[in-house]
Amino acid sequence: MQRRFLALWFPFLPTDRLLRDRPFARRDDGPLVLIDQQRGAMRLTACDADALSHGLAPGMTLADAQARVPALITVVADPAADRQWLERIADACDRFTPLVEAEPPDALVLDMTGCLHRHDGEAGLIADVSAAMRRWASGIRLAMAATPEGARALARFQSAPARDEAAALRRLPVSALELDSESEHGLRRAGLKTIGDLADQPPAPLAARFGTEAIDRLNRVLGRSDSRITPRRALPALMLERRFAEPIATADTAMAVIGELAVEASAALEERRRGGRRFVARLYRSDGHVIDLSVESGLPLRDPARIQRLFEERVGALADPIDPGFGFDMIRLAVPQDEPLAAAQLALEGGETREEAVAALIDRLSTRVGRQRVRRFVTRDSHMPEQASLALPAMDVQAPAPWPEPEAGEPPLRPVHLFDPPQPVEVIAGLPDGPPQRFRWRRTLHEVARAEGPERISAEWWRRAPGDPGLTRDYYRVEDVRGRRFWLFRHGLYGDERADPRWYVHGLFA
Repeated sequence: MQRRFLALWFPFLPTDRLLRDRPFARRDDGPLVLIDQQRGAMRLTACDADALSHGLAPGMTLADAQARVPALITVVADPAADRQWLERIADACDRFTPLVEAEPPDALVLDMTGCLHRHDGEAGLIADVSAAMRRWASGIRLAMAATPEGARALARFQSAPARDEAAALRRLPVSALELDSESEHGLRRAGLKTIGDLADQPPAPLAARFGTEAIDRLNRVLGRSDSRITPRRALPALMLERRFAEPIATADTAMAVIGELAVEASAALEERRRGGRRFVARLYRSDGHVIDLSVESGLPLRDPARIQRLFEERVGALADPIDPGFGFDMIRLAVPQDEPLAAAQLALEGGETREEAVAALIDRLSTRVGRQRVRRFVTRDSHMPEQASLALPAMDVQAPAPWPEPEAGEPPLRPVHLFDPPQPVEVIAGLPDGPPQRFRWRRTLHEVARAEGPERISAEWWRRAPGDPGLTRDYYRVEDVRGRRFWLFRHGLYGDERADPRWYVHGLFA
């Protein structure tokens, strides 16, 4: 299949963004320009069509521009806002193809290979995209070619649409190759003013004089060498969509459509013996706005009822309800990545296995309150108490390692709950390096009735920072006269590492 790429160039993107975000800045009030501090002076960075018709251009100083056009509307440039605006336009273009590449500051390239049948050919596609982009830009240039570089060159430098793509590319100026200024100037001085002039020359002398980059760019523009885009989002493992001749006007209908797509996705995944851990629904409004809904699962999943329930939980947890606006004209459900999923063994009484039930509960809670708020403790290979376990999102832990179990009848060696950071205490000991006899914690004095230890833990020498002595810890399990049990440690060996070691309480036993 021949690859086809569609390039979109927005020559007035910064001013279009400003006019839509700030409706008080009307073109009727005068030409609109964006300014910024460059090379020691305020200069124009973008102009609208009215400003260009008055002879203004980016790079001109603000003083010169105001001298030519006194009634000039000036606004400080915001490149970050322009990039966000371009990303929003790219989201709107996602309805035509999932392979969209953003080329800041003012261009997009769409890989339309295999998508032209939906729009009655290239002419229909260009008409549909032009109609959709009128909501976002006042001026837009579009062109299609066999390579991204060729489409971009035609969109920027072609004065009028041409029937013959190869001939149109050959008529373009050498500036369409987007070389550095020195190479472009050298080509013009050599009499090579168009891409056709350059294509008629033998490549070896050109590469020797102007470098291999010029030849590489020429081959890519003319389609002599293969070229692809780097899309904003990777192509999902499975993607299903519904298009509507009449936009659906309610969020409940949209959720019902997502449920129908989940049934189709389940059948496709079951045929592949695969499952998905993440499902993404995109709701495309007729005004170009896109609403994203994503849910995750701790285990591979393809049960449509569970998928639908997770999306309902996600919608219920939104701070603002879904606004359909003038209606949704397309809904897409994607599975970004699938994993092997064999048939599950059911319990004898007909219910699901315990593992699946726990996974379903974790999925619902994580979807409702947030994946970072539902955590699971996992062991870590470290002898430092505060680093021996980590609290990770429960969805990310598929097969947690078993915890070491104490011997039967023996008390736990370490408490379950640890203070982070350990809390300082004042300790009185019979000997400088002996167990504590009494200690004061939180302004309360505790008399020690029993003490067991020490359990000596050395610092991890391979993690020490330069200049860090790495103090040793001596841990004691102590019980006061009221039966309360604490886990204390002395930080630093007396005399060898510190003259006056500090004491801390690191945890409490139940």
